[in-house]
Amino acid sequence: MSDTLFTPFSVRGLTIPNRIVMAPMTRGFSPEGVPGDNVAAYYKRRAENHVGLIVTEGTVIDREGSSNDANYPKFYGDASLAGWQQVVKDVHSTGGKVAPQLWHVGMMRKPGTGHNPDANSDSPSGLTHTGSQVLPAPSDEEVADMVNSYARSAGHAKELGFDAIEIHGAHGYLIDQFFWGVMNQREDKYGGGLEERATFAAEIIRECRKAVGEEMPIIFRFSQWKQQDYSARLADTPQKLESFLNVFADAGVDVLHCSQRRFWETEFPEQEKDANLNLAGWAKKLTGLPTITVGSVGLNGDFFEAFQGKGAEAASLDELFERMEKGEFDMVAVGRALLQDPEWATKVKGGRFDELENYSADALATLY
Repeated sequence: MSDTLFTPFSVRGLTIPNRIVMAPMTRGFSPEGVPGDNVAAYYKRRAENHVGLIVTEGTVIDREGSSNDANYPKFYGDASLAGWQQVVKDVHSTGGKVAPQLWHVGMMRKPGTGHNPDANSDSPSGLTHTGSQVLPAPSDEEVADMVNSYARSAGHAKELGFDAIEIHGAHGYLIDQFFWGVMNQREDKYGGGLEERATFAAEIIRECRKAVGEEMPIIFRFSQWKQQDYSARLADTPQKLESFLNVFADAGVDVLHCSQRRFWETEFPEQEKDANLNLAGWAKKLTGLPTITVGSVGLNGDFFEAFQGKGAEAASLDELFERMEKGEFDMVAVGRALLQDPEWATKVKGGRFDELENYSADALATLY
């Protein structure tokens, strides 16, 4: 077992008990956007079983078109914020740490869905992922309010006593849509090359920093791939990735959460040097920032197979341990394995690897 996995980690004044992060996973158990006691208990079970940092499921910001399901939790409104206050209280009672993942689905939303069915969806340019114009491009004022919506939610997180925030900039949702040239055809400061298309995210990071102050870490999650196109890549060389990520480093982000479908896959295998590094490894090398790796940890199947009703068998953690001991990345986010078994981290800590469970897609139907 990796000793590193269960050593504390500190960033911007926050000390996390160990290197295990609960990956954000969309659940949809918050009717009308209000997380109840069952949601708080769900997170508490993981925190009291040695998960150092809980990153919550995506919780939507206060733009009317931010959500595509009325059962996704909101991060605004008195009732929803009271629910999140209970989550903080319960996780902290175990010694765990918790961060909300601030989320806006953008054009992944179908018209007529979410908490405000009559609202328009937000986007960079009113374009779909295939380049079809279906809405007018938003004005500068509308884009500014999208930015400020994240910051308003960040302010709520600070007021509620959360330990950090995570900004969801991955997987084809709103922020990622600004990165994608097919969907972002703007001719102002938010459009242009990849670095310019990262301006929207950089402004969100800066405004969130103002909202949370200097003591609270900001995590930014990004991915190369999209739900709309698994083969998509924002940066196909280390040089391009460095220029892209440095936009966020310069904006003041503290941690990069590097989403891969399989953590063991190398990001740039064609490189003669550092060819074995995964996405989190390259992000750490290029920016010097702490990174979180993620992607099918402890399981032998791709995590999107879960949403196709497929299970996955428990798999060896040896390669994860080896990479952690080498310092390739700093933390590891665990998704389905923790969704299946809240005691997963306790079992790993105790070396009880023979007790690690296979993942069943039935776990998606519960909030155990």
